[in-house]
Amino acid sequence: MKVEAEEAEIRKRIDGWVAAFRRKDIDAVMPVFAPDVVAFDVVPPLQFAGRDAYRKQWERLFASYQGPIDYEIRELNVTADRDVGFSHSLNRIRGTLENGQTTDLWLRMTACWRKRDGQWLIEHEHVSVPVDMERGEPSLDLQP
Repeated sequence: MKVEAEEAEIRKRIDGWVAAFRRKDIDAVMPVFAPDVVAFDVVPPLQFAGRDAYRKQWERLFASYQGPIDYEIRELNVTADRDVGFSHSLNRIRGTLENGQTTDLWLRMTACWRKRDGQWLIEHEHVSVPVDMERGEPSLDLQP
């Protein structure tokens, strides 16, 4: 398969994942991750090892929001070859938490993909926010 077709497959997986995220559909979100995924997320611990461990974090995230979550991806870049690829983007998450507080923040996301049994899966995910080193606090008000 040509590189463009592989990149298009990954983009299609991302589109489906975003739609599932917005619906808070955990059973549609998790299949994009490899069973042995290693994820560096913005919340503790330092890493999640394995889909089952990461699923628990996703369940906590979805439970913390009232109703659907608005999720937007900008500046998506996908590069892929026959069976390995990566993507990076700026992702916005907005919604109302269970306590009534609203959120609106941008995250940076990098994903390393591997094609397994004909399907693109995320083997490693890294999600972060910039940090103001002088204050020692995350910079959650930045926008692209």
